[in-house]
Amino acid sequence: MLSMSSRPLRAAVVLLGAVALAATTAAGPAAAGSVVAGSASRAGHAVLTWYDATAAAIAAGGATTQVTNSRTWAIAWLAAARAQTGSSSPVYRRAALAGAVHESLVALVPTQAAAVDAVLEADLAALPDGKAKDRGLAAGRAAADRLIEERTGDGLDSASVNAAFPVPPPAPGVWQPTPSAYAAATQYGNRLARPFLLRGAAQFRPAPPPALGSARYEADLAEVRTYGAAGSTARTQAQTDTATFWLGSSFVLYTPVLRAAVEQSPTSTLSRTRLVALFHVALVDTQIATSEAKYHYQTWRPVTAIRNAAVNPDPSWLPLHNTPAHPDFPSGHNTYSGAAEQILTVLFGPRARQPYTIPSPSAPGVTRTYTDWHLPSLENIDARVWSGIHTRSADEAGIRLGRDVATNTLTRAHELLR
Repeated sequence: MLSMSSRPLRAAVVLLGAVALAATTAAGPAAAGSVVAGSASRAGHAVLTWYDATAAAIAAGGATTQVTNSRTWAIAWLAAARAQTGSSSPVYRRAALAGAVHESLVALVPTQAAAVDAVLEADLAALPDGKAKDRGLAAGRAAADRLIEERTGDGLDSASVNAAFPVPPPAPGVWQPTPSAYAAATQYGNRLARPFLLRGAAQFRPAPPPALGSARYEADLAEVRTYGAAGSTARTQAQTDTATFWLGSSFVLYTPVLRAAVEQSPTSTLSRTRLVALFHVALVDTQIATSEAKYHYQTWRPVTAIRNAAVNPDPSWLPLHNTPAHPDFPSGHNTYSGAAEQILTVLFGPRARQPYTIPSPSAPGVTRTYTDWHLPSLENIDARVWSGIHTRSADEAGIRLGRDVATNTLTRAHELLR
């Protein structure tokens, strides 16, 4: 299980309810059915309805930048969490969830308005008419409008995120555009965006990467050279499969992971809403922190390092998978994974109540099944090495950075859930 300070854990217990969290972390599969039955089951259905609507809207009409889509999730579900605190009525809370998420999606993913309108109509039809329904719906819409206004100009739009990066002159250790596309750097402007809860983008900046020529640097590079090469004979088929499975967008890969936690949670509509909200708040802040660190260190990618190595350079070396267009340190896939694991571990428990299965956008038709939130992180670390696109030091630093940012989210969550 992850190590974590008692302070964010206590905050999480307060947020979700001590009894519910204890049931989640301690109860086995046999106990789960009795806990989930009744109102919790109905709450889960309502939350999953809007979870799936959010995922579908963003998949069909979302932004081209991952962090912008994380922002949409964070705004919609944070607004829903805020709106639900106005009443303990289950009808009010379900209507508030519907009003907040619908209002947010119509504003932030306008091409999908008709689809989310249909979800709203069907969801509200299942609720009894009356003051609780009307007030909850109005509260959700108002909370969404306020939060959208609050986040206006936060620098998380696609154009701001991908601000032009002035490539530095070539030098040992310094990032340069990579083959085969030699594309311009991405996510440079992300570091200047306004976080939700970080005090600054550099708050948890990791320690520097291993120095060029150091034993750790040479070991990292040798590992990628051997196991990450396009034509590697050392990499096994299982390793290649892992690299390919985790190559796709972390945002897409972790959407079904979070859904599994939401579906299996025995808690209320409000608690499940908070889980989704804090997950994406943490991931927005993590992506801001990741870009700050990447462009602070501007570390060259393995393909550049191997081709220009001081000892035994290989000018023709290519990785198994194309290298993304931004610096090596830290690994963005692993910051995402570390943050996701920390949020799910603290707010749900270290293990899923039941095994969950996820697909991959980069391995069509392939699925993998997990029983906890930690194994995906371990696979992500290996995968980026075996893809030939990150050093292990960058991967491990990414996990630590993601955990740090997520812990900060949990520690300061009360500032958002007002």
